[in-house]
Amino acid sequence: MSTPRLLLCAAASGGGKTTVTCAILQALMNRGINPVAFKCGPDYIDPMFHSEIIGAKSRNLDLFFLGEEKTRYLLAKNSAGAGLSLLEGVMGYYDGIAMSHQASAYHLARVTCTPAVLVADGRGSARTVAAVVHGLKTFRPDSGIKGVILNRVSPILYPRLKECIEAETGLAVYGYLPNLPACSLESRHLGLVTAGEVAGLKGKLQALAAQAEESLDLDGLLALAASAPPLNVTPVPLPPPVEGEPVIAVAKDKAFCFYYADGLELLETLGARLAEFSPLADGTLPKGTCGLYLGGGYPEEYAKELAGNHSLLQEIHYKILHGLPTVAECGGFLYLHRNLGDADGRYSWHMAGAVSGDAHNTGRLGRFGYVTLTARTDGLLCKAGECFPAHEFHYWDSTTPGGDFRAQKPLSERSWDCGFHTPTLYAGFPHVHFWARPQMARNFVAAARRYQTEESL
Repeated sequence: MSTPRLLLCAAASGGGKTTVTCAILQALMNRGINPVAFKCGPDYIDPMFHSEIIGAKSRNLDLFFLGEEKTRYLLAKNSAGAGLSLLEGVMGYYDGIAMSHQASAYHLARVTCTPAVLVADGRGSARTVAAVVHGLKTFRPDSGIKGVILNRVSPILYPRLKECIEAETGLAVYGYLPNLPACSLESRHLGLVTAGEVAGLKGKLQALAAQAEESLDLDGLLALAASAPPLNVTPVPLPPPVEGEPVIAVAKDKAFCFYYADGLELLETLGARLAEFSPLADGTLPKGTCGLYLGGGYPEEYAKELAGNHSLLQEIHYKILHGLPTVAECGGFLYLHRNLGDADGRYSWHMAGAVSGDAHNTGRLGRFGYVTLTARTDGLLCKAGECFPAHEFHYWDSTTPGGDFRAQKPLSERSWDCGFHTPTLYAGFPHVHFWARPQMARNFVAAARRYQTEESL
């Protein structure tokens, strides 16, 4: 399958990958080229920028979750009809799991045969930028780096830097972005702030797009993308869909916004009808709810408002305890606790109470990164002994974190117990991606169908 595509990478986090990605996406949208964006790794934040503000379709490509064949398949599937697929790397180009290149941007570029363009940060440097570019290009003979974009470079310095880099590395330089303080995107503990929280973001992105048209070689980048070879794609077999179209209610608002779009679409493909609702604003679950999906997000930021929605909390408490099939990840898991508060007991907000414990802010990042979960009990997602990949990132902890799974860090001896797993409930800090194990998605939909059948009797 022929898919014009590029991957933007950098030497380290904070080098400007997201800014350059958003500038190019918005410029291409303005041209009517219909780009599709992809984020390397498990991050939820950047895809929200791409889709909710710029309007470009955006998905995650995560080799730890998906493996190589599914990654190529989802890249091709989501790229159908697009004028360009723009992949945004993660961290430094070669930074993968536990000092390996596994699941790195380099790994993704290699697996998908995607030309990589290095976003080189020019702050406080001159000729040394060429040395950094040369080192990244030659660190591996199959680096796949085919070009450079300079970031935070003055218009006066740019021509000399371009000449130096092209002479020293043999790579084409596809323009630059100057330092644009008025277009800066703030940071928070989960990366960038969510799209809805940035004042005047659309105006900032239009300013970035205008700058991209002026100082980036967009036509050159499109030509480089068109040089990518056809994708070698193997169809991914899926389990048969469930009949009956059971309704799975999906919490979607400012407090709950972390979902993998491909995972939601997979639930629909396997027979579910998804109905979005807001735990902040809606007093009841959607009509006909047969399953409940509480994704991650920022419930702690809106704890007072969530606690004030008594009718919904009571309904969720009752229905989960009476068998409503439920998946609750990280923020969704916090929402199911009795209380959210700080470790010193200075404040506490009552939540759904479907989990018999309290959650508190530790003030520091707890467990972070990929894990493999092995089930100790038969439950909603899988059988005892089965395993699947997951991801954790949280500053909060629980007095009852659960123990129905054993979490194992990849390429490490670290492991711990976590999560609740019953025939109708998965709840815990780890996030899951249903495409990692499509049978888990079908198990969830099938459980919703059984609930639907029992409720109709």
